[in-house]
Amino acid sequence: MKIYEVHERTPELIAALLSVWESSVRATHLFLSEAETQSIKKYVPEALSGVEHLITAVNDEGRAIAFMGTLDNSLEMLFVQDDERGKGLGRQLLEIAVNDYSVTTLTVNEQNPQARGFYEHMGFKVYKRSAVDEQGKPYPILYMKLMKTL
Repeated sequence: MKIYEVHERTPELIAALLSVWESSVRATHLFLSEAETQSIKKYVPEALSGVEHLITAVNDEGRAIAFMGTLDNSLEMLFVQDDERGKGLGRQLLEIAVNDYSVTTLTVNEQNPQARGFYEHMGFKVYKRSAVDEQGKPYPILYMKLMKTL
């Protein structure tokens, strides 16, 4: 496996990361309807293109299996292919985010307790809650800050 920052965001890479996103969301965002998942999916390529730092993990065959994006000191996205979850990839990516990109804040869906638990285990604590997501949808968002060194 190899983890690296992407410098050229080709259509092929965006498509591969979109596949990772969808696999991850289907496994962890059980609160989303199929229609909501498809609606959100339309905006993912734009988010992938617009994030300041895009870091991907590829397996030995060169297939993308996880990625994260950071902007300023915030983790904007972190997704792991469903069949790669539980193998430490999320931890590795989050440690890189904190240590190499000075990430100290992130947001997580309140209805994704696995992700919240993971971030809490990694030293992040909730400091604010919003009853709706960034699009005004009824999916509560938790704002978290890093409270310890990784």
